[in-house]
Amino acid sequence: MNIIFVVIVLGAFLFAGWQQIFFSIDAGDPAPMELLSRAMVDSAGGAVELAIGLVGVMALFLGLMKVAEAGGMLNIIARLIRPLMVRLFPDVPPDHPAMGAMILNLAANALGLGNAATPFGIRAMQELDKLNPKHGTATDSMALFLAINTSSVTLLPTGVIALRAAAGSSDPAAILPTTLFATIGSTAVAIIASKLYQRFAPLKANAVNTVQPDPSDDRKEAPPLEGTTSEGYPFWVSLVALLALVALIPVAVVFGQSLSPWILPLLMVGFLVFGMIRGVRIYETFIEGAKDGFQVALRIIPYLVAILVAVGMLRASGALEAVVSVLGSITGSFGLPAEALPMALMRPLSGSGAYGILASIINDPTIGPDSYTGYLVSTLQGSTETTFYVMAVYFGAVQVRRIRHALAAGLTADAAGIIFAILACSFFLN
Repeated sequence: MNIIFVVIVLGAFLFAGWQQIFFSIDAGDPAPMELLSRAMVDSAGGAVELAIGLVGVMALFLGLMKVAEAGGMLNIIARLIRPLMVRLFPDVPPDHPAMGAMILNLAANALGLGNAATPFGIRAMQELDKLNPKHGTATDSMALFLAINTSSVTLLPTGVIALRAAAGSSDPAAILPTTLFATIGSTAVAIIASKLYQRFAPLKANAVNTVQPDPSDDRKEAPPLEGTTSEGYPFWVSLVALLALVALIPVAVVFGQSLSPWILPLLMVGFLVFGMIRGVRIYETFIEGAKDGFQVALRIIPYLVAILVAVGMLRASGALEAVVSVLGSITGSFGLPAEALPMALMRPLSGSGAYGILASIINDPTIGPDSYTGYLVSTLQGSTETTFYVMAVYFGAVQVRRIRHALAAGLTADAAGIIFAILACSFFLN
């Protein structure tokens, strides 16, 4: 991450400096270095605002997760998909809290819940860090989990559907099949890439750990969940659950727009009712989890400031726009129009930036939400993740500084997502 951070900042600085020295500036227009300075300050402030904005959702969903954990839901879900998860994450015990947290994170991403998945992902990273033989360095399980996050299978991209509806789309939910196709392909590539890359960057548990532990970091082993067991459910139970998940696909296609407003309320009610049935002291347990969410949201501020300032400088310098102008003529022949290229390049860097680009494209009268470009950028937004943001937040929550192959696997998944999105839109729209 050190190299990536320096390259982005240095590249933005050199590009803006080159423009200011060798190009004339019209009277009244701000100088490139002035724009760069503004971007640094604005991005730093925006990072803090973003983290503060996450405090509420962190507290809410970590509180709900605490209720689910106390009631044994994590163990139930972990046992349900144990045959798959055990093979994907052989270093994580099947009844460990990390397993349930990862599952809930992936489930929230699959339903297109956006920031609602972040607290689950952070909790998963915290639990994975308890299994880490070398704190401060990403394990194979951490890297794989992050790679899957960057390509997360999405059944219902609710935010994109809402944006398309606001842009006047005749069928806002038409991106459901293209999004599902693209994310299945990118997730498969993410898993393969992560498993392959870890062989080239092995974790040396006996190496000297140069990262100083955080005195406030509590690494006590989590208490076992109620009724935990290392055995999974019979295979036929897992098979039925998988078929039920597949059955949600046509339901999402037909009723996706109607069901999307129900998802978050049903999630909260479902967790609370489950906890009540299991005899959990719901209010006290929720408050305990919400306190953890508040602390985590504050802890990630320095990591957000670093990555968002770097990305803001890259955009303000004009370097990103220059890359788009050069590559657009080439990518257009492969099904990625120049109008959609900024979206593809921005998506791994900035979620808010990519969302703004998506809104501007589908609201452009010359493009619109129901054109090929409109479908493509909508699919990209719904089927890929902000890799650098996820990495900064998830690894920042556990003070991981040596990311090993995590970035390479995540960017490979992003590239695969773009390719499969092009294939999906070309197939479903022709």
